[in-house]
Amino acid sequence: MPKMKTNRGAAKRFKTTGTGKIVYSRSNASHILTKKTSKRKRRLRKSGMIDKSNKGMVKVLIPYK
Repeated sequence: MPKMKTNRGAAKRFKTTGTGKIVYSRSNASHILTKKTSKRKRRLRKSGMIDKSNKGMVKVLIPYK
């Protein structure tokens, strides 16, 4: 049986924690920031956790991470 391929786009976007949760960084934080409120930009700095309904799909994309 050959090795599974990792989806490289997903590998750059998601990380796995020690407990097995999947973490991602939020979008819309890189440019066109003048029209966004300070509160919104502050929230965008924090990373998010993948919901358990999407966890299986992401695990298939990053099997070894």
